Amino acid sequence: MAEAKMEEIGRVNSFFAHPSVAVIDLTAPLKLGDTVYIKGHTTDFQQAVESMQLDRAPVQEAQAGQAVGLKVSGRCRKHDVVYKLVA
Repeated sequence: MAEAKMEEIGRVNSFFAHPSVAVIDLTAPLKLGDTVYIKGHTTDFQQAVESMQLDRAPVQEAQAGQAVGLKVSGRCRKHDVVYKLVA
């Protein structure tokens, strides 16, 4: 099986600990079910996209140029890079 490629799709704009949500400025499309990898100075985790919001309304997908709220499983910080894992 080939290793998944990482494609940069945005950066963390802000993070809220309760509930654990990262606001991400997208530079590429993202949809529910995608797997993202968030990497930064002290951040290093990956997860499936299970909950995403645009202007506080749930959405199935978002496009480049939009800022989405993404429920995350770990702590992240402003300027962390967000990658999408592509098979």
